[in-house]
Amino acid sequence: MNKTKLILVVVFLAFTAITFIHPIYPREQSLQHAGTVLLLIPLIVDVMRNRMPMSAFVGILLFAVLHVIGARYIYSYVPYKEWAVSLGIVDTGFFQDPRNHYDRFVHLCFGVLLFPYLQYACRQWLKWKPFAAVFMAWLIIQTGSMIYELFEWLLTIVLSPEQADNYNGQQGDIWDAQKDMVLAMLGSTVMAAFYLCKNKLAKV
Repeated sequence: MNKTKLILVVVFLAFTAITFIHPIYPREQSLQHAGTVLLLIPLIVDVMRNRMPMSAFVGILLFAVLHVIGARYIYSYVPYKEWAVSLGIVDTGFFQDPRNHYDRFVHLCFGVLLFPYLQYACRQWLKWKPFAAVFMAWLIIQTGSMIYELFEWLLTIVLSPEQADNYNGQQGDIWDAQKDMVLAMLGSTVMAAFYLCKNKLAKV
């Protein structure tokens, strides 16, 4: 058992529990946490086995933190603009676009933060060579992004229009799904280029 990884998971679970205090959108927040459970599975397994590189472990954990914050405010209402102003990072006139872009940021991070784990999994479990592992990790990101958008589309059929809009966070943008997938692709492409350069330099 890796004590550092165990501490990180315990802190994350405590943080997640805190976000449930006085929930703003109880039903939607609970629905969002189906993804949190999926993210926790590889983390908890690795705490016991300690085989995953720390970069892959931290990547999943950071993405889970971003998701938990998004779930608290059902993504569309994460007050990152107010936080940035109150911390003195930007002034009040910095944010001109009325749209909340937190969900866009998380889709970008989906491609960036989960890439280390996916390429590790391809190399470790499938025994693929570096290039094939990187390419497959890139493809998995695109496939996962597409499947998630299809899942959101199915919710519009099952849930009421208001509930579906709250969960999906489209905020009136008819091209929301396409933009989300493009951002995931952008993040994973940057990471793929990084790993390919890293693998090439390792051979020099």
